[in-house]
Amino acid sequence: MPNGSIYVPPDDKFKWGSPSVMYELRWRETRSERRRRRHFMAGAGAILIFALALYRGAPLPFLFGIVGGGLVWGADAVISWRMFEATAVWRGKRSGAVRTGRLLRRSLRKHGYRVLDGRAVPGKASIDHLVIGPGGVYIVDNEAWSPDTDIAAYGGRLFLGEKYGSKVAKELVDAAAAMGELLSRESGVPVEISPLLAVHGGRLRGPFVSAEGLILFLPRKAARYILGDAHADLNEEQVEVLARTAARILRRMS
Repeated sequence: MPNGSIYVPPDDKFKWGSPSVMYELRWRETRSERRRRRHFMAGAGAILIFALALYRGAPLPFLFGIVGGGLVWGADAVISWRMFEATAVWRGKRSGAVRTGRLLRRSLRKHGYRVLDGRAVPGKASIDHLVIGPGGVYIVDNEAWSPDTDIAAYGGRLFLGEKYGSKVAKELVDAAAAMGELLSRESGVPVEISPLLAVHGGRLRGPFVSAEGLILFLPRKAARYILGDAHADLNEEQVEVLARTAARILRRMS
C-alpha cells in the first residue's frame, strides 16, 4: 500500500522518525526484553557453574554459582551497552571528529606527528583532521552509518550497504589531491597526501577496507594504520615546516 499496510495499524511516533530515531526508540522499548534475557542467561550460568563446581568437589559450590551468574549478567550488560554506544555518532549523540581527533593525538604525538583538526582548502575541500609526521601526510575524515550497513570492497569498488560508495571516495581523494598540491607549493616540501576515513557504525568487512583510492577503518585503528603505512621519510624540520604552513594557509573550520 502506498501509505502503509492495511494489516499493521500506523504508529505516529515512527511516521516521521529518521532511522536513527527509530533505532533509539526501539532500543528503549525492548529494554525489559533484554533484561529478562539477561536474567535467564545469568540464572542458567549460575546453575551450570554450580553443577560444575559440585562435580569437581570445589568448596562452597553455591558461592561459585552465584559469582559465575553475576559475571554472566555483567558481561551481557557490558556487551549490550557497548553495542548501543557504538551507534552514538550515527544517532547524533556524539561527535565522530572529536573522538577520532582524541585517539589520533593520544597515539601519534609521541611518534613525532602533528594533528590539525577541521581544516579546509579555501573555496574547495574540507576535512576533519590533517595528520603530518615522519611517515607522511594524511587526511582523516569521519562518517557514520547504521549498524546494519555492510562496508566492503568488491571488484575494486566501494560498497556502503547496497549502494556504491564512489561519491564518498572521490570527494576525499580529490580533497587529498587539492590539499597536497597547495601544501607542497606553499611549503616547498613535496608531499603526497593519503585519504583515510574513520567509520563510526556499520559492519566493516575486515580490519580495514581499501577501494577506489580510499582506506576505511574503525577510529581506534586509525593511528595504528598510519604508523604502519609510512610512505614518506620526513625529518623533524620538514614536519615542522609542513605543520606551520598548513596552519597558516588552510582555513580553520568552526
